[in-house]
Amino acid sequence: MNAKGSKILVLWDVDHTLIENGGVSKETYAGAYELLTGQAAIHRARTDGRTDPAVMRDLFEQHGNEMTDAHAAMLNEALERSLQFRQEELRGRGYALPGAREAITALGKLGGIIQTVLTGNIKPNAFIKVATFGLDPGLDFEVGGYGSDDSVRANLVGVARRRAEAKYGTSFDESTTVLIGDTVRDVRAGKGGGAYVIAVASGLDTVQELEGEGADVTLPNLVDTFALVGAVMAVKKRDL
Repeated sequence: MNAKGSKILVLWDVDHTLIENGGVSKETYAGAYELLTGQAAIHRARTDGRTDPAVMRDLFEQHGNEMTDAHAAMLNEALERSLQFRQEELRGRGYALPGAREAITALGKLGGIIQTVLTGNIKPNAFIKVATFGLDPGLDFEVGGYGSDDSVRANLVGVARRRAEAKYGTSFDESTTVLIGDTVRDVRAGKGGGAYVIAVASGLDTVQELEGEGADVTLPNLVDTFALVGAVMAVKKRDL
């Protein structure tokens, strides 16, 4: 049981939860692979809620290559450059998912809600994706958890929590941390990292699959702002 008035830390997934990238993410991985190896990627990256380092290691393996320490050292720069090169493509082919802007705005009007992102993307790419569609206001990127922090997604919950604790001077635990994501990997990450999970079936995984993985609340999308806010507030009410 938490002290009355505790802050709530809301961790938003990015791809297929807040935005649709229109296939630019997979092209970004292919571009980073070419920057790192000098070879064009033949196989498509497999994402499905993995962290950027995990996606890139898998892409190397698909091509029969080993990611060396030298590749790993240049990975973040290659990923950032690759997405920067494709930002106009992202703007043209991608979009903010319906209800995302309204949900962030509505939560931002509530007292005691800190919003950030928890994503497999490296930090610069997470910001580019969100800012391209004007969703960055209301999200504190200083306290997020990113694929560049840890290749294990569940560990990112703790990373974000510690950053938020340091910045805001308050403690967060699994009763005051909410993860919002669209994949079963998001649900596993939230549960494994110690968070209340609101799953949104705006990606490939169905409501039934997300519920079966153990999401605390499952919504079909973010269109119903009242439902999303109500799910977050249900966590806040446990402080009383």
